[in-house]
Amino acid sequence: MGRIPGDRKKKRRPTLGPHKIPSVTVSAVIFDWGGTLTPWHTVDHDALWREVCIPHFPDRADEVTAAIVAAEHAYWELTDTSQSSATLDDVFARAGVAPTEAMLAAYYEAWDPHTITDPEAIPLLRTLRARGIKIGVLSNTFWPRDAHERVFRRDEVLGLIDAAVYSSEIPWAKPHPEAFRAVMRALEVGDPATCVFVGDRPFSDVHGAKRAGMRAVLIPHSEVPPFDEVTPDAVITRLADLPAHLDAWSAPDA
Repeated sequence: MGRIPGDRKKKRRPTLGPHKIPSVTVSAVIFDWGGTLTPWHTVDHDALWREVCIPHFPDRADEVTAAIVAAEHAYWELTDTSQSSATLDDVFARAGVAPTEAMLAAYYEAWDPHTITDPEAIPLLRTLRARGIKIGVLSNTFWPRDAHERVFRRDEVLGLIDAAVYSSEIPWAKPHPEAFRAVMRALEVGDPATCVFVGDRPFSDVHGAKRAGMRAVLIPHSEVPPFDEVTPDAVITRLADLPAHLDAWSAPDA
């Protein structure tokens, strides 16, 4: 959500088209976080970091902001090219910044307007749970688990999620297959063909999920770079549209 170095349109090995899996029972639906469970927001990272840095580095806020933003760019580039993960601590270390607890709190608070859970998420998650479908989250993120859980707890979503995996806690990031296998293990699901992944990034989310053997649903945003070599199994514009596709895939002629 609002990540500047996003998935880029590069020459990559094509991904298979929509899966032809007859009448499969969906056992788990796994969601990306930003831009999927939250509505899409365009975030000015420079302005956000500068707002955070001014009270804590009043004499060199511009310098510290530039260093942090450059470090974020560098690690997102690394994620794009090597599918390896990084943490917020890595970003600060690369920038040469030692944040205080107050600065970190201000940073997360600055993100609050951009992390509001989509109003359609809770009814959808309740519907999935009523159907006996496990609910997972897999996010490429620098943030630690407790920062994400603070957001989910605030929006009364945490209790509806069976398992979440954050790239900041594992060596890999989407679209690496191990990231998707990690969330399957957390959900205790063994067959990727029974999993559906929902995300907004054609390369990281759709290509990654399909390469791992899952069905993939795209929620498109115009600002997210395309990846023409992948075909999602479904495209939805709102979370409420998902159950109809799950029903279709469970039908005898799916």
